Amino acid sequence: MSDRVREQYEAYPYPARDPEDERRRLITGSPSFLPELNHYVFGGRRDFRRPFRALVAGGGTGDGLIHLAQYLAASGGAHEVVYLDLSAASRKVAEARAAMRGLTNIRFLTGALDALPQLAPGPYDYIDCCGVLHHLPDPAAGLAVLKAALAEDGGMGLMVYGTYGRAGVYPLQAALRQLVGGDDPQQQVALAKRLLVALPEGNEFRRNPFIGDHTTGDAGLYDLLLHSQDRAYTVPELYDLVEGAGLGISAWIEPCRYDPLGYLKDEALRARAAALPPPDQAALAERLSGAMKTHVVYAVPAARKDGAVAQPAPDLVPWLNGLPAAALAETLRRRGELAISFHTERFVFAAPPRAADIAALIDGRRSLGDIAAALSLPWDDFVALYLPLHGLLTGINKLYLRLP
Repeated sequence: MSDRVREQYEAYPYPARDPEDERRRLITGSPSFLPELNHYVFGGRRDFRRPFRALVAGGGTGDGLIHLAQYLAASGGAHEVVYLDLSAASRKVAEARAAMRGLTNIRFLTGALDALPQLAPGPYDYIDCCGVLHHLPDPAAGLAVLKAALAEDGGMGLMVYGTYGRAGVYPLQAALRQLVGGDDPQQQVALAKRLLVALPEGNEFRRNPFIGDHTTGDAGLYDLLLHSQDRAYTVPELYDLVEGAGLGISAWIEPCRYDPLGYLKDEALRARAAALPPPDQAALAERLSGAMKTHVVYAVPAARKDGAVAQPAPDLVPWLNGLPAAALAETLRRRGELAISFHTERFVFAAPPRAADIAALIDGRRSLGDIAAALSLPWDDFVALYLPLHGLLTGINKLYLRLP
């Protein structure tokens, strides 16, 4: 990254965080939520009591770092999470957050991504790289550095900006570059605020309901509108980037948002969409949605892409994320459907047959084989009933499979 990017994050560590907040909350999210990455990278079969080495490349003020390190610490075992960021100011915030939680499984390093082979060479079982590749002058070269450090049986969680959901951002960035680009960071922020209140009614940024980072504080405003190195990706462009590094995308988060059938009601159009290859389906979904301001994917070495995602098996345990089983079962039984919203997008799914009966037995301890036995169903009969519910719940990113 350039000196200007480093200067930005020294002046405005991003995202703005108060280490004292660690006393009250743990910020979680995708990627790198341990149950989620296990499901999409390790087939749900990774035992985190075994040694595990992770890299958080471009860790910023520590959101992904802290929740990954916290979950690994809770799982037991010998783990190392390496934090790498070019900003000493951001690292200071992340270190304070880790200290507040008493986390001792993190090694902090300051440096640019291309220095990784010298500072902390691989292999890594898992690499988190969120909000970094799109700020590099050569994202493909940056991803190649990460791929070289990845273990053959490992995986990555990546986040990059999405083109369509950031409508209006880049013309406004260009306008601000013309007006305030030579000023110091504080002056740029002050003048950008003056411009924002005076934008014409028809300005595309002003009409974009998906963008709000500039309202969260000066760090958010600078990162969104004053960044000196910034680009976004469409779904096809992200496929090209990932596959160019010898990786394959195992999952898009949330999966249902990248399924065009969630946006199409006309049966003739649905049939045409369903006939498309998966990458084209994801691209179509993005175009239909228009709301995706970021893309989160899990990626693994191309040779193991098809086997990375957990599949139903008698020994695996289904675990619900934020959906109490009793409430889920009651909703499915009483309403016959499940509705969920992501930002401005609302999805409604019909309840599959016997979904309520199965959901009521998902307690995070019973395996799928145990649930089949509790319902007095042979495995094959159970799977036929379970798969539609599995697809629904994994589609909204609320169910993961794991070992007992």
